Amino acid sequence: MKIKQKSEFEFIAIMASLMSLVALAIDALLPAIKDISIALNVVDQHNNQLLITMIFLGLGSGQLISGPLSDSLGRKPVIYLGFIVFLIASVICVFATNLETMIVGRILQGIGISAPRTISIAMVRDRFEGNYMAKIMSFVVAIFILVPVIAPALGKILLNLYGWKAIFYFQMFLGLLIMFWLWKRQPETLKPKDKKKMKLSLFIDGTKEFLKHKNAVIFTIFSGFVMGSFIVYLSASQYIFEQQYGLKEEFPFIFACLSMGIGLATFFNGTLVIKFGMEKLVKIFTIIFTINPLVYILLFSQTENPSIYIIIIFFWIQFFAFGFLFGNTRALAMQPIGHIAGVGAAINGFVSTMMAVPIASLIGSFLDKEALPLFFGFFVCGTISFLLIIYLKYHNKNNSLKAEVELPANN
Repeated sequence: MKIKQKSEFEFIAIMASLMSLVALAIDALLPAIKDISIALNVVDQHNNQLLITMIFLGLGSGQLISGPLSDSLGRKPVIYLGFIVFLIASVICVFATNLETMIVGRILQGIGISAPRTISIAMVRDRFEGNYMAKIMSFVVAIFILVPVIAPALGKILLNLYGWKAIFYFQMFLGLLIMFWLWKRQPETLKPKDKKKMKLSLFIDGTKEFLKHKNAVIFTIFSGFVMGSFIVYLSASQYIFEQQYGLKEEFPFIFACLSMGIGLATFFNGTLVIKFGMEKLVKIFTIIFTINPLVYILLFSQTENPSIYIIIIFFWIQFFAFGFLFGNTRALAMQPIGHIAGVGAAINGFVSTMMAVPIASLIGSFLDKEALPLFFGFFVCGTISFLLIIYLKYHNKNNSLKAEVELPANN
């Protein structure tokens, strides 16, 4: 049976839904972290962050499997396989009686949902390229961001009505609906002629090809630093707002407000990227991403946390900048490697995520009574990211000059 998709919007909606499984697995659990830690008899409250950071460990490693497999078997079959792993992992989490078992379940959840997350990016690259690809990615992320907006509130409702296990059951149910939609409505995007024979050299050759493209490498490392600072916010947000500010009931709404900053940015990016291009937008918002925490540090390094309204403003500006960086840096990394989209997306996701997890853990270890260490983390990651842009600019400029010099010499 040949599947025909009626509109480009439906493609965007399906890709966003696939990516949303990641957000749902992370953000819906945030209001329940304390309840889960009590149920699992966690003594050190800093270990609660492992419930969030460990799923990223699975996400990073899983992409090395799902990406290359999708270049060989096709995009859709590997997504189905990943979701089966996610279902098994969710059952492990539901029946976990200690932190160690829960961590195993969360890592496996990450491995499972790495397939829809990574392959959705490859599917976009299968169909689009250049600034238009960035535009499509912006719309995908804009819809996807709706999930972090509502997920904590939804998790809070499920927690209050049925307990924390209900959150995992809901994740499984919604995932089944998305898989059914994918099966019925989304055609396979990898053309038969583009499939590669499954062998170890597929990944080795793909890695060698990836490393040849400086832009892909630099923007992958860039993504790692930016994502690392964002992951530490995800893992520490519940602690900051519930413990430091005492806003347990208000936390889902604060989280939703901040998530809307990312969503608004990605929505605007869909239009602005066509007018200004990805590189210019990344440069501008990397500067904002770096200066904003610097201002916070200068104002509040000698004091306790500012009022809740002030810190929300600083967070909102930070995540508005992040919204412009997330999709564009991924698109810039993928732009030169469309011919190895599956392997390329896997390497990009693996490296950036495996960088992000230790960065998030390091920054998170300094959080205690104040949110200041988080803004120090934002500033350091933003500074390094900006330096990477400067390096890439001069590298590309030197290569252009060399090409101009060599061309007349060859003639």
